[in-house]
Amino acid sequence: MSAETTLKAAPVAQADRITAVDTLRGVALLGILMMNIPYFALPERFSDAYHGNMQSPNFWTEAVIDVLFEGKMRALFSMIFGAGILLFTKRKEEAGFSFKALFFSRMGWMVIFGLIHAHVLLWIGDILYIYGMIGMLAFLFRKMKPKYLVWGVPIVAIFGFVTGTIFYQHIRSQRFEYNAAIAVQKQDKTLNAEQKKAITAWKEVEKEFLPNKAEIAQHTASMKGNYASVGAYIRPLAWDGQTKYLFFSIGDVLALMLLGMAMYKWKFFTGGWTTKQYRLTALVGYGVGLPLVIWNFIHDMHEPVGSAAMINYLETHNMDWWGLIYPFQRMLLVMAHSAVILLILRASIWKGLTDRLAAVGQMAFTNYIMQTVFCTLIFFGYGLNYFAELQYYQLYYIVAAIWIIQLIVSPIWLKYYQFGPLEWLWRTLTYRRAQPMRREQKVSTPAPDPAL
Repeated sequence: MSAETTLKAAPVAQADRITAVDTLRGVALLGILMMNIPYFALPERFSDAYHGNMQSPNFWTEAVIDVLFEGKMRALFSMIFGAGILLFTKRKEEAGFSFKALFFSRMGWMVIFGLIHAHVLLWIGDILYIYGMIGMLAFLFRKMKPKYLVWGVPIVAIFGFVTGTIFYQHIRSQRFEYNAAIAVQKQDKTLNAEQKKAITAWKEVEKEFLPNKAEIAQHTASMKGNYASVGAYIRPLAWDGQTKYLFFSIGDVLALMLLGMAMYKWKFFTGGWTTKQYRLTALVGYGVGLPLVIWNFIHDMHEPVGSAAMINYLETHNMDWWGLIYPFQRMLLVMAHSAVILLILRASIWKGLTDRLAAVGQMAFTNYIMQTVFCTLIFFGYGLNYFAELQYYQLYYIVAAIWIIQLIVSPIWLKYYQFGPLEWLWRTLTYRRAQPMRREQKVSTPAPDPAL
């Protein structure tokens, strides 16, 4: 990075922000908490207790969350992140700055923040690390035409199904090898090395993917322990997600970022479509996506649960064809949700709420980490120790409380300061100089940066 670039390049001026992008990011950020909170608060397979029980408020809460929001909020956030990459590079390029070093510095710091988030704040579901890693890859596609960028979604959907099926078949073969070894053992015959290995391998699979009640109780005890106890349980799982299983996350997140780039270039996110086009997008998205996701939910509702049922399914099904529905219903609904939000912004209704959502989106990094701080201090053993104490539906009272706090605090903070505190830190590290924080301070020769 040249000295001139370091001196002149600076984050976005408030007047240059795109309200629609901030609002969509705010909606996605708040929506992500709905998906995350059960993993802060409940043990594995928490839904087994009320699965298929239509008399339970837990069942109906999960039905609404699964149908309308599961996967959709993360997809929207990823798409907005992709649009943010273009916003960052476009404004720097227009100002004549060399932006590549700045961008990779920005993503590098995000990776570091992700490691801290996972291994110090102890959130197993961190997205900063993977967004930083994949953001560097998405950057390489920034000049591609939109019509080619959108092909990433169906290609990745099919690729994801294929890789998922390969993984499924691998687990299935391990189960059959285990069964064969156990059959030999029951005949009181001596097991050879391969048969012993098969038994050990399957036990590891069960431990990781199909924990029994005793193991779940042990994990719950760890989460209700002190910081060291929680960390000892969380860190290995988080590290596996960031390393061993990273490959399985790359395609989905990258495709969504590329789709976000395409939709930004087509001016979808910036209000460039006609009202009729947004309405048609919502109509098609809900008209096709809702029947698909409801059909999928009803199918899952009638499937038996528990380790024995899952193993039986594994043994009797060559592949899970239902997995093909997910990526398509998700994209249909996320486009429909986005179109409705953009129509609301165009109509200038609920302006008080949309302004607050835009403020939440402008402070997305700070608010994302704030959600982790709130949830760990409420649920983990070194906080209020509410882990495994509340029912599923009761978690959403806490979600609503956190939403209210963030919707109130974010606009108040931005009334006096240009950035959220973590946004300020991120930008300061990226540009290698302290950024002016208070609103009355001015940045000379700004190079706008409205990305996340």
